[in-house]
Amino acid sequence: MVINVTNVKDATFGNCVKLTNGLVEFLVTTDYGPRVIAANICGMDNMFYQDHEKKGLGEKMDIYEGDIHKLYGGHRLWIAPEILPRCYHPDNAPVTCEPTKNGMKFIASVEEKIGIRKSFTITLSETEAKASLVHEVENVGLWDVEFALWCVTMMEKGGKSVMPFTKRKTGLLPNRHLTLWDYSEMNDSRVYLGKEFVTLTQDAAKANPFKLGYSNEDGWGTYFNKGQLFVKKFNMLENADYPDNGCSYETFTNDFMLEVETLSPMYTISPGGKAAHNEEWAFYKESTVPSNDEAELAVLMAKYL
Repeated sequence: MVINVTNVKDATFGNCVKLTNGLVEFLVTTDYGPRVIAANICGMDNMFYQDHEKKGLGEKMDIYEGDIHKLYGGHRLWIAPEILPRCYHPDNAPVTCEPTKNGMKFIASVEEKIGIRKSFTITLSETEAKASLVHEVENVGLWDVEFALWCVTMMEKGGKSVMPFTKRKTGLLPNRHLTLWDYSEMNDSRVYLGKEFVTLTQDAAKANPFKLGYSNEDGWGTYFNKGQLFVKKFNMLENADYPDNGCSYETFTNDFMLEVETLSPMYTISPGGKAAHNEEWAFYKESTVPSNDEAELAVLMAKYL
């Protein structure tokens, strides 16, 4: 199967790179970001959220000379925990692109106020609707920097996310925990907390945000929408220090999108060093949007995991 990488001009997002293996396709911004601004099975609708208004995220801060982090949409690399002002460093400058085998490396401009440079490399499968993403953060400053890599994928409204709870047996000891944010309401009708699964449904009629995080030991998350299933896999490291009270996985929703987020452990990186976090993406044709019945969820997810 031939891997095609081409430069294209998008009406909203400007100069982009399109990557496809004939089964799945991605669109990545190069005028800023980078963002994987679109992703889908070839011939089907984009599954990723797009902010056509390019709204600002957070307040304009003097430290960034009036510039502001813009939402744009799609998939981005951030650093955790979400501490201002460093997390909201604007990424509105041009991106450097380097061809790789079966893909492309996208390198953001240096975040001079923090002393880091972010990048991710997309490598397409030669035979399946799959891709691997290697995310890296390099310390190009003069002092140690402490962070976790935080990979945020914004999904288009109207779908449902299914995630696993750990099945690890611990006897009389607990085997899981949840991290909640101050705006999260436990009686929110969009969230289901079961024995083996967690689900979160995007509802365009509910503007109030909801977010939860936890230690996702099985290392996967999904999103059902537009006749497709998006599966994101990652490797959670044992006995590692994760941010946000031990979260390797987080999910967020509001009235216009839902986020599928994975996190690395916390790293302290010296000048000249770097840290990496890998994800594996897969796309399947799937018309079923499952209920919250655990038996149904187990059968459906066993088809893909």
